[in-house]
Amino acid sequence: MDGRDLVRSVRMVGSVQGMRTVRSAWRRRRADARALVGRGAERARVPGLLIGAEPGPGGGVVRFARSQLLVRVAVGGAVFWSWDGAGPLPSYALAGDGPDSDPRARLEPDANGGWRVVSERLTVVVSRHGAVELRTPGGVLLRRELPPRWWEPVAGGGARWVQRSEVPADARFFGLGGRAGGPRLREGTYRLWNSDPGGRFGPGDDPLHLTMPVQVVVSDAGTHLVFHDNSWSGGVALREGEEGAGSGHDRPGSCEVRIDGGPLRCWVVAGTPARVLQGWTALTGAPALPPSWALGPQHALGSGGEQEVRRVVAGYRERGLPLSVLHLDAGHHDAHQVCTAGRDRFPGLPRLADELREDGVRLVPVVGPAVRASTGDAVFDSGLVVGTEGAFVRDPQGAPVLGGVWPGECVYPDFTDPLVREWWGALYEEWLGQGFTGVGHGTNEPVAFSAFGDPSLPRSSRHCLEGRGGDHREARNVYALAMARAGYEGLRRLRPDERPFLFSRSGWAGMQRYGGAWSGDVATGWPGLRASLALVLGLGLCGVPYSGPDVGGSDGPPSPELYLRWFQLGSYMPFFRTHAAIGAGRREPWEFGPEVLGHAGRALEERERMHPYFVTLSQLARLTGAPYVRPVWWGASGDRELRDCEDAFLLGDALLVAPVLEEGADRRTVRLPRGRWYDTATGQAYEGPARVVVDAPLSRVPVLARAGAVIPVRGPEGLLELEVWAPPSGRTGGGLVVRDAGDGWAGAQVERYTSRLLAGRVVVERDGDEGLVPYPVRMRGLPAQP
Repeated sequence: MDGRDLVRSVRMVGSVQGMRTVRSAWRRRRADARALVGRGAERARVPGLLIGAEPGPGGGVVRFARSQLLVRVAVGGAVFWSWDGAGPLPSYALAGDGPDSDPRARLEPDANGGWRVVSERLTVVVSRHGAVELRTPGGVLLRRELPPRWWEPVAGGGARWVQRSEVPADARFFGLGGRAGGPRLREGTYRLWNSDPGGRFGPGDDPLHLTMPVQVVVSDAGTHLVFHDNSWSGGVALREGEEGAGSGHDRPGSCEVRIDGGPLRCWVVAGTPARVLQGWTALTGAPALPPSWALGPQHALGSGGEQEVRRVVAGYRERGLPLSVLHLDAGHHDAHQVCTAGRDRFPGLPRLADELREDGVRLVPVVGPAVRASTGDAVFDSGLVVGTEGAFVRDPQGAPVLGGVWPGECVYPDFTDPLVREWWGALYEEWLGQGFTGVGHGTNEPVAFSAFGDPSLPRSSRHCLEGRGGDHREARNVYALAMARAGYEGLRRLRPDERPFLFSRSGWAGMQRYGGAWSGDVATGWPGLRASLALVLGLGLCGVPYSGPDVGGSDGPPSPELYLRWFQLGSYMPFFRTHAAIGAGRREPWEFGPEVLGHAGRALEERERMHPYFVTLSQLARLTGAPYVRPVWWGASGDRELRDCEDAFLLGDALLVAPVLEEGADRRTVRLPRGRWYDTATGQAYEGPARVVVDAPLSRVPVLARAGAVIPVRGPEGLLELEVWAPPSGRTGGGLVVRDAGDGWAGAQVERYTSRLLAGRVVVERDGDEGLVPYPVRMRGLPAQP
């Protein structure tokens, strides 16, 4: 053990907990040494030569000497393939039973001696040796999967495998969950193992809280998403291609996926970025729709009691600052125990919650999965009698696994067991009864404090995995996803008329069905600010549209300038929350001086004005899978320069936001996609594609509106109005509006608007209803008009 590790752990959790982390680390090491036998001699296997094929629904089975490949095209265009008989189910990622097969897709011989499956959006070509090519209907290569390789222990057991692939030389990689070094993923190896980085992280740290084997690849040939549906521990190695390398020939980019066990199965969706995310959402489920109040500004307290809550809320109100949600972090629990609040600090919690709610502020707790292993603890005692073996993760000998966390020695619910999910969801009745609304999940990778090594449960820990059984190597990455499901389903049962509000620090593919994500403990500093944007963009491309960073960072007091720039960025994120770890300083806007307070107040005012637009984006994300925050290449993936842009983003289709990510900057360069763009502060018009230099004073960050955009905003009287940016002459624009129907389950009514320039005037019409527009319209981008 490195003595520095122990020093760090003691500083983080105190001397008593610090020594407990040493015991936990040694216990984990001993458990795995006893239960996980070394693999010993291994035998490599490849598919071998093709020997035949059998047509089937949506494709068929191609047989090789030592393996077989299933290829199936689903209704909607997604392609599934798997080796050695693996099917699409069971899967934690897929929604329901998965899509039906496309009856139009058929397996047929290929001219090169292999087989192919032709579908509307993709052609899958299988070679005689087991390579799989994905081509566009026009024959352009998107991706080539080389024959896979398995390594199986001679004495038996699960096989680990590697799948290598090639992509066009101009391709760029995105995704793989929440990565601080993105959104574009450079050459290197990225681990697939949800991890606590230890109190802070920046762009160079990997892995983080939320990993998933979802790649989005963008090239001139098109955009495609690849998902290896396997939750085992593993890694992805990426190498960018090079055009004109070696005697004028392109060197393709490459990807190598290595997984420690489980099935080799894969889904691919191809098309425009919008179509890809729509297809991915059809596979994994529509994103949960946050209540409209969860699209407002939020603030988190790391410690303190009822007086502190009242002081902070009063501070917002006295200064005329809007606030929708106040989060109580884990430090508010009674001795850190789950589903409790310190009675001495919150003697009148239900009354406090009611008073705040009357003032428009909801209280939301942050809950971790660790349960104190102490007889007499209500949650622990009730968990012992769930099912036949209790609710908690067990070791190979059948005893509950122990880990040191904030409450002390803890056990961990096994959320991969349906009975445990039902039991856990029912526990939230206590929270709701105290007046809380919704819940946040933290330390749910899950975490067991460790003085050295990985702060995780022993990899030999046993999980239910929906009755199949398995160990922590397979269950860890889906642990938080299953916990989110338990919480979401519990909240729906307890409050069936309200949309649940749930967000999570960790998760996996498909987690958007149950809620959103927060960044975790991003380091305070300018690199942490940049990492915040990368995380949100990456998660959006993986199908998690509702996410956001902790404004100000986690581990120390930011400078006033850094705090303000982070605040301005956060005000354009779906999940907009200020937060800090205990002892890292305060995060209320007035704590950074009057100048910062004034500028932050204007950012809050703009966020409130844009609330109808965020409501519309949330509804569209549920309907189409399109994230609120999108890379600037979203509508122009053929523009190579835009693929490399990492310091700006699109908010929906209408706005381009260019945050300030460097200290001392008051001007910055912005890369514009094709078309006309207006600086929303000055009204100046720019023509793209181009690089332009715009002012970025401390009072604001540059925001540009697309010409022709129709944006729903909140007017001076609080009523919805349309902000319309003039289209160029001879061109049309438009936008969508989804009105806020409350926080229940009313269906979305999408209104479509078209804008055009006629005789120097902007005309706006609504599709249907004889073109009548039921809202006030405010014109921008033209001289004042009567």
